[in-house]
Amino acid sequence: MMFGLVVPAQVLAHGDVAPQPINTDALPEVGEEWLSENPYRADKAGEEVWAKAVQIGDSGFNQNCARCHGLGAVSGGLAPDLRFLEAEEYGDEWFVERFRHGYTQDGTTKMPAFGDILGQKAGWAIRTYIETRPEDGALDAHAARLHEIRDELAAGKGDGPALKTELDGIAKEVKTASGAPVADSVVSRAANVLSSDPASYKHAAELLTIGLSAAQ
Repeated sequence: MMFGLVVPAQVLAHGDVAPQPINTDALPEVGEEWLSENPYRADKAGEEVWAKAVQIGDSGFNQNCARCHGLGAVSGGLAPDLRFLEAEEYGDEWFVERFRHGYTQDGTTKMPAFGDILGQKAGWAIRTYIETRPEDGALDAHAARLHEIRDELAAGKGDGPALKTELDGIAKEVKTASGAPVADSVVSRAANVLSSDPASYKHAAELLTIGLSAAQ
Protein backbone atom coordinates (compact mmCIF):
# COMPACT_ATOMS: atom_id res chain seq x y z
CA MET A 1 0.00 0.00 0.00
CA MET A 2 1.56 3.29 -1.09
CA PHE A 3 0.41 6.26 0.94
CA GLY A 4 -0.26 9.63 -0.64
CA LEU A 5 2.70 11.83 -1.38
CA VAL A 6 1.25 14.97 0.18
CA VAL A 7 2.03 15.66 3.83
CA PRO A 8 -1.12 16.93 5.59
CA ALA A 9 -1.32 20.70 6.07
CA GLN A 10 -1.74 20.27 9.82
CA VAL A 11 1.82 19.03 10.23
CA LEU A 12 3.75 21.35 12.48
CA ALA A 13 6.47 23.10 10.58
CA HIS A 14 9.84 21.93 11.79
CA GLY A 15 12.17 23.67 9.43
CA ASP A 16 13.69 25.46 12.41
CA VAL A 17 14.79 22.22 14.04
CA ALA A 18 18.47 21.56 13.42
CA PRO A 19 19.12 18.03 12.10
CA GLN A 20 21.11 15.94 14.57
CA PRO A 21 24.30 14.38 13.19
CA ILE A 22 24.50 10.61 12.78
CA ASN A 23 27.73 8.63 13.02
CA THR A 24 27.72 6.28 10.04
CA ASP A 25 31.40 5.31 10.10
CA ALA A 26 30.49 1.65 10.68
CA LEU A 27 28.56 1.44 7.40
CA PRO A 28 30.08 0.74 3.98
CA GLU A 29 30.59 3.68 1.65
CA VAL A 30 27.99 4.11 -1.06
CA GLY A 31 29.62 6.75 -3.27
CA GLU A 32 28.85 10.40 -3.91
CA GLU A 33 25.94 10.01 -6.33
CA TRP A 34 22.65 9.32 -4.61
CA LEU A 35 21.31 5.84 -5.22
CA SER A 36 17.71 4.99 -6.06
CA GLU A 37 17.61 1.75 -4.07
CA ASN A 38 18.53 0.93 -0.47
CA PRO A 39 22.06 -0.54 -0.48
CA TYR A 40 21.89 -1.77 3.12
CA ARG A 41 19.25 -4.47 2.77
CA ALA A 42 20.43 -7.85 3.96
CA ASP A 43 20.16 -9.42 0.49
CA LYS A 44 22.55 -6.80 -0.85
CA ALA A 45 24.93 -5.98 1.99
CA GLY A 46 24.67 -9.03 4.26
CA GLU A 47 23.12 -9.57 7.67
CA GLU A 48 25.85 -7.81 9.64
CA VAL A 49 25.66 -4.58 7.63
CA TRP A 50 21.86 -4.71 7.67
CA ALA A 51 21.81 -5.06 11.46
CA LYS A 52 24.23 -2.16 11.87
CA ALA A 53 22.16 -0.01 9.51
CA VAL A 54 19.03 -0.75 11.55
CA GLN A 55 20.84 0.20 14.76
CA ILE A 56 22.17 3.46 13.33
CA GLY A 57 18.88 4.22 11.61
CA ASP A 58 16.98 3.68 14.84
CA SER A 59 18.99 6.39 16.57
CA GLY A 60 18.93 8.68 13.54
CA PHE A 61 15.19 8.39 13.04
CA ASN A 62 14.27 9.01 16.65
CA GLN A 63 16.58 12.05 16.82
CA ASN A 64 15.49 13.63 13.55
CA CYS A 65 12.16 12.23 12.38
CA ALA A 66 10.11 11.07 15.36
CA ARG A 67 8.83 14.54 16.22
CA CYS A 68 6.48 14.39 13.24
CA HIS A 69 6.49 10.75 12.15
CA GLY A 70 6.19 9.25 15.64
CA LEU A 71 8.44 7.24 17.94
CA GLY A 72 9.31 3.95 16.34
CA ALA A 73 7.85 5.36 13.08
CA VAL A 74 4.30 4.89 14.39
CA SER A 75 2.62 8.05 13.17
CA GLY A 76 0.03 9.83 15.25
CA GLY A 77 -1.78 10.87 12.09
CA LEU A 78 -0.30 14.29 11.34
CA ALA A 79 2.44 12.99 9.07
CA PRO A 80 2.57 9.92 6.82
CA ASP A 81 3.12 6.59 8.55
CA LEU A 82 6.41 5.68 6.91
CA ARG A 83 6.13 2.04 7.95
CA PHE A 84 3.80 1.50 4.99
CA LEU A 85 6.30 2.74 2.41
CA GLU A 86 7.03 -0.41 0.42
CA ALA A 87 10.48 -1.95 0.74
CA GLU A 88 10.97 -1.78 -3.00
CA GLU A 89 12.85 0.53 -5.35
CA TYR A 90 9.83 2.75 -6.02
CA GLY A 91 9.39 3.22 -2.27
CA ASP A 92 13.10 4.00 -1.98
CA GLU A 93 12.86 6.64 -4.69
CA TRP A 94 10.05 8.46 -2.91
CA PHE A 95 11.89 8.27 0.42
CA VAL A 96 15.21 9.55 -0.88
CA GLU A 97 13.53 12.43 -2.74
CA ARG A 98 11.88 13.66 0.45
CA PHE A 99 14.94 12.98 2.60
CA ARG A 100 17.22 14.92 0.27
CA HIS A 101 15.00 17.87 -0.58
CA GLY A 102 12.39 18.07 2.17
CA TYR A 103 8.87 19.31 1.62
CA THR A 104 7.41 22.82 1.48
CA GLN A 105 3.73 23.72 1.32
CA ASP A 106 2.39 27.24 0.76
CA GLY A 107 5.79 28.68 1.56
CA THR A 108 6.08 26.81 4.87
CA THR A 109 8.68 24.12 5.43
CA LYS A 110 6.88 21.01 6.59
CA MET A 111 9.98 18.84 6.38
CA PRO A 112 13.54 20.15 6.20
CA ALA A 113 16.01 18.90 3.60
CA PHE A 114 18.25 16.39 5.35
CA GLY A 115 20.30 15.15 2.41
CA ASP A 116 23.17 17.62 2.29
CA ILE A 117 23.44 17.78 6.08
CA LEU A 118 23.17 14.15 7.16
CA GLY A 119 24.37 12.49 3.96
CA GLN A 120 23.40 9.47 1.93
CA LYS A 121 24.62 6.81 4.37
CA ALA A 122 22.47 8.25 7.16
CA GLY A 123 19.49 8.44 4.83
CA TRP A 124 19.68 4.79 3.88
CA ALA A 125 20.26 3.74 7.49
CA ILE A 126 17.06 5.54 8.48
CA ARG A 127 15.28 3.95 5.53
CA THR A 128 16.48 0.49 6.64
CA TYR A 129 15.18 1.08 10.15
CA ILE A 130 11.80 2.31 8.91
CA GLU A 131 11.17 -0.62 6.58
CA THR A 132 11.84 -3.16 9.34
CA ARG A 133 9.09 -1.79 11.60
CA PRO A 134 6.50 -4.44 12.50
CA GLU A 135 2.95 -3.99 11.31
CA ASP A 136 0.19 -3.13 13.77
CA GLY A 137 -0.82 -6.17 15.81
CA ALA A 138 2.28 -8.10 14.72
CA LEU A 139 2.77 -9.56 18.22
CA ASP A 140 -0.89 -10.31 18.99
CA ALA A 141 -0.77 -13.99 18.09
CA HIS A 142 2.21 -14.55 20.37
CA ALA A 143 1.40 -12.10 23.17
CA ALA A 144 0.39 -14.71 25.75
CA ARG A 145 3.54 -16.77 25.26
CA LEU A 146 5.76 -13.69 25.17
CA HIS A 147 4.33 -12.58 28.52
CA GLU A 148 5.14 -16.02 29.93
CA ILE A 149 8.70 -15.87 28.62
CA ARG A 150 9.08 -12.33 29.96
CA ASP A 151 7.93 -13.44 33.42
CA GLU A 152 10.31 -16.41 33.41
CA LEU A 153 13.24 -14.23 32.48
CA ALA A 154 12.33 -11.50 34.97
CA ALA A 155 12.33 -14.13 37.69
CA GLY A 156 15.74 -15.39 36.56
CA LYS A 157 14.29 -18.71 35.53
CA GLY A 158 14.21 -20.77 32.37
CA ASP A 159 16.78 -22.17 29.98
CA GLY A 160 18.39 -19.17 28.29
CA PRO A 161 19.49 -20.90 25.06
CA ALA A 162 16.16 -22.71 24.69
CA LEU A 163 14.19 -19.49 25.20
CA LYS A 164 16.50 -17.72 22.76
CA THR A 165 15.71 -20.35 20.14
CA GLU A 166 11.99 -19.97 20.80
CA LEU A 167 12.19 -16.18 20.56
CA ASP A 168 14.13 -16.46 17.29
CA GLY A 169 11.34 -18.62 15.92
CA ILE A 170 8.65 -16.14 16.95
CA ALA A 171 10.69 -13.25 15.55
CA LYS A 172 10.66 -14.85 12.11
CA GLU A 173 6.86 -14.76 12.12
CA VAL A 174 6.63 -11.04 12.90
CA LYS A 175 5.48 -9.22 9.76
CA THR A 176 6.63 -5.80 8.63
CA ALA A 177 4.24 -3.12 7.41
CA SER A 178 6.51 -2.43 4.41
CA GLY A 179 6.68 -5.98 3.15
CA ALA A 180 10.37 -6.28 4.04
CA PRO A 181 11.19 -9.93 4.76
CA VAL A 182 12.68 -9.37 8.22
CA ALA A 183 11.26 -7.33 11.08
CA ASP A 184 13.45 -5.69 13.68
CA SER A 185 11.07 -6.32 16.54
CA VAL A 186 11.27 -6.38 20.30
CA VAL A 187 11.23 -10.18 19.99
CA SER A 188 14.34 -10.29 17.81
CA ARG A 189 16.05 -7.74 20.06
CA ALA A 190 15.31 -9.80 23.15
CA ALA A 191 16.59 -12.93 21.42
CA ASN A 192 19.79 -11.15 20.43
CA VAL A 193 20.70 -10.19 24.00
CA LEU A 194 19.68 -13.48 25.60
CA SER A 195 22.30 -16.10 26.37
CA SER A 196 23.09 -18.72 28.99
CA ASP A 197 24.38 -15.93 31.22
CA PRO A 198 21.68 -15.18 33.84
CA ALA A 199 22.71 -11.52 33.68
CA SER A 200 21.20 -11.36 30.17
CA TYR A 201 17.78 -12.51 31.41
CA LYS A 202 16.91 -9.16 32.99
CA HIS A 203 17.86 -7.21 29.86
CA ALA A 204 15.78 -9.47 27.63
CA ALA A 205 12.85 -9.26 30.06
CA GLU A 206 13.03 -5.46 30.05
CA LEU A 207 12.98 -5.36 26.25
CA LEU A 208 9.94 -7.62 26.15
CA THR A 209 8.19 -5.57 28.81
CA ILE A 210 8.65 -2.35 26.85
CA GLY A 211 7.60 -3.92 23.57
CA LEU A 212 4.55 -5.68 24.93
CA SER A 213 3.41 -2.52 26.69
CA ALA A 214 3.75 -0.51 23.47
CA ALA A 215 1.79 -3.15 21.55
CA GLN A 216 -1.24 -2.89 23.84
